[in-house]
Amino acid sequence: MKILHLDSSIQAEQSVTRRLSAAIVERLRKVSPQAVVTYRDLAADPLPELSPEQLRTPSTARESALDELLDADTIVIGAPMYNFTIPSQLKAWLDAVVIAGRTFRYSEAGVEGLLGDKRVIIASSRGGVYSPGGAMAAFDHQEAYLRNILGFVGVRDVEVIRAEGVRMGEDAAHRAITDAMASVGQLRSVA
Repeated sequence: MKILHLDSSIQAEQSVTRRLSAAIVERLRKVSPQAVVTYRDLAADPLPELSPEQLRTPSTARESALDELLDADTIVIGAPMYNFTIPSQLKAWLDAVVIAGRTFRYSEAGVEGLLGDKRVIIASSRGGVYSPGGAMAAFDHQEAYLRNILGFVGVRDVEVIRAEGVRMGEDAAHRAITDAMASVGQLRSVA
């Protein structure tokens, strides 16, 4: 198994998603010891934003990001919620890898995603509570966006491990992180 591990938080060692994504990768390596991991820190080494020049002549960094994605069996994405959506660094990565003819294609039947055999595990953190059915659910442009864009490129196997309410007091943060870590411990292997 080949794992692509992406972190996008700008919070460094205070990041909940970095802790969760590292625990996810550790769990996957435990259940699949032969796994090979490629790590990309999108905050420390961001990809260039999409521009007309990038469309004409993709950068080596964008090509490398696409190659890593195409080569991976499982993608672990550390994705904190920033202003109800994803970090701009993660958006730049998505812009680099969502490419017609490579990760999706247009046909007479419409759009067809080309990454259907991939598994994605999202390590999500949110300061508040934005779960489906909750009072703030309409503000979730983070997980909903990730599920939609991943579905667009054909990924159907998407799991979310969420730490929610991490800025709602020390007890709430502790519970959220403890519950998320318990979910990490239940992850299955893909072999």
